[in-house]
Amino acid sequence: MFNTIEEYLDALKEEMKGDDSALVQDALADAREHLTSALAAAHGSNADLNEVDALKSIVDEYGMPEETASAYKEVERRTSPSLKQTVKSQSWIGRFFGVYADARAWGALLYMLIAFITGVFYFTWAVTGVSVSVSFLIFIFGFPVALLFLLSVRGLALLEGRLVEALLGVRMPRRPLFSHQGMKWFDRLKALLTDKATWLMLLYMIVQFVLGVIYFVCIVTVLSISLSFIALPFIQEFFDQGAIYNNGVRYFFPTWSYPLFALTGFLLWTIFMNIARGVGQLHGRFAKWILVTE
Repeated sequence: MFNTIEEYLDALKEEMKGDDSALVQDALADAREHLTSALAAAHGSNADLNEVDALKSIVDEYGMPEETASAYKEVERRTSPSLKQTVKSQSWIGRFFGVYADARAWGALLYMLIAFITGVFYFTWAVTGVSVSVSFLIFIFGFPVALLFLLSVRGLALLEGRLVEALLGVRMPRRPLFSHQGMKWFDRLKALLTDKATWLMLLYMIVQFVLGVIYFVCIVTVLSISLSFIALPFIQEFFDQGAIYNNGVRYFFPTWSYPLFALTGFLLWTIFMNIARGVGQLHGRFAKWILVTE
């Protein structure tokens, strides 16, 4: 018998001990939202109804913690992140050049490009939102503005989690955190301000800006150098343009060096692809550490 919703959630969390933290957060968020809404509806229809009795009937309909945990585990077993880890070759050469056939590497590369755009947007939104919210708190309408901003931060965190899971293959929450919809707006704002998840999400939005800039600079720099080495033989042979220009004089590399330049450009980009794959895995772990609070 559970006397409160928190007791049910604690039991559910205990049943899912050892499971993926993102899965546990989804299960707890769904359970909290369902039980809270059902309990509010029960009190609305019968104000004299005992909370313990009402919760008992709600739990009987929703399922005991072990039943709920089993259902979520079964669903999780049938679904997985879209980017699965490919089977590694026994040879280090095969692993090195096999990066071009690894979806994780391309997903990480795409994420690093997107991170520049999302990082700029997150940083702008976070700084602007905090500044406006704090400035307007001297007025009564500043509190609803702050509430809307904090709710938008949670929405952006959920969106970021979906990007991380889709491109980096790391299991992230698929349900929004419970947002206290039955509470008055001032109490709801207070709950968001005292929730550590809100501040962790804001921290991630700021850090993402720094990482996004670093990712973008690295990609552009390495790609430019790699393409320059690969394109050098074509520029010299077909456009009759020397690779080096100094004081009005163009210097040409000898023909025998063309394969070396092309091979260097190809190897440089291949090395970067392997690094990008590792960076994607590290960023996925970092995002999960910050955005998953259970």
